[in-house]
Amino acid sequence: MKPFIVVADGFDQSLFEELKSITEFEVHPSPKMNQDELKTLLPKVNGIVIRSATEITKEYLDLAPNLKYVIRAGAGTDNIDKASCQEIGVKVSNTPGANNNSAAEHAIALMMTVLRKTAWAHKTMSNGGWDKSKFTGMELANKKVGIVGFGQIGQIVAKRISGFEPQVLFYDPFQESSELPYAKKSDLETLFKECDIISIHTPLMEATKGLINKDLMSLMKSDAILINAARGGIVNEQDLIEVLKEGKIRGAGFDVFATEPLEEDSPLRSLENLVMTPHLGASTEEAQFRVGEMAVHQLKEFFINDNLLNEVRV
Repeated sequence: MKPFIVVADGFDQSLFEELKSITEFEVHPSPKMNQDELKTLLPKVNGIVIRSATEITKEYLDLAPNLKYVIRAGAGTDNIDKASCQEIGVKVSNTPGANNNSAAEHAIALMMTVLRKTAWAHKTMSNGGWDKSKFTGMELANKKVGIVGFGQIGQIVAKRISGFEPQVLFYDPFQESSELPYAKKSDLETLFKECDIISIHTPLMEATKGLINKDLMSLMKSDAILINAARGGIVNEQDLIEVLKEGKIRGAGFDVFATEPLEEDSPLRSLENLVMTPHLGASTEEAQFRVGEMAVHQLKEFFINDNLLNEVRV
């Protein structure tokens, strides 16, 4: 029997057509579905490609006795129960690097939006206003930028903002130095005390869960801003709400949240100094093509050539 492949959370259309054309596969005709529909397909699924909307939990694994392979079209795999997968022999891969530039650019977009107050200004203009005096912003040029997590995405951020002539402090236990002359390693407390802009680019794991808390945020300058386009859960959201409500920092820009989709009644939605986007870091046409291209290649390698690429383990 041909491997039955399901794409759950959307896919570049041209690549999906390519996937469907592979004669060795049986591919479900829809590249996107709700979770109820997915559950009905799980009993016969052999391979599944997901993004951030679908969580591969033990419950899902119990419904999928024929599942052999899970691909996360993206880098982060915290929405996959990798321990349970490992236990029953289901292989897990991601598509490392494909989203990096898009995620980095989105973090910079959030920086500029918060610094120049463009989102708030747009909202008032949409409502008929012209409140020019309310929206005096700040420049990015010559600011001290702190990057928490100096892996591939953090380094891209540092490179992309080089034209603004920043000083960069980075915190990363696994990076000792940088090839960029304006980027220096720092401890976390110093970074939070000294930087005008702090951008988070660490993965979510036990060591980083709730890493950014009230103690650290209380060290920030009153004019500083905090950006998170990495993963929800790294910042303690209750502490963030308190810091923003009390106006202890200038503002924040968040693309990721501890619970996604963000609850309709979340107090984060009412904060006037927080810009939010619905996990758009990887949502560019270019990134979606790259992750799709990698996923199709990995499916072919795994099911046709018995070759596992980019495996992710616990």
